[in-house]
Amino acid sequence: MKLGSWKVRSLYRAGSLKAAARELVRYKLDVVGLQEVSWDKEGTVRSGGYNFFYGKENENHQLGTGLFCAP
Repeated sequence: MKLGSWKVRSLYRAGSLKAAARELVRYKLDVVGLQEVSWDKEGTVRSGGYNFFYGKENENHQLGTGLFCAP
């Protein structure tokens, strides 16, 4: 199992989540913690063969955390 962490600075722009998932596939990572996701609310999304769990940031689209997990 390969683990990693990544300070992405923002997944707020369109297409950013898919681009991040492509990089994880490229490096063959199984679990990756992300900082500064910048998404509203909290939840789970499926992208690029990964489950992406994310937590709430502040009102200015700053901060927030996330976790990519391969199934």
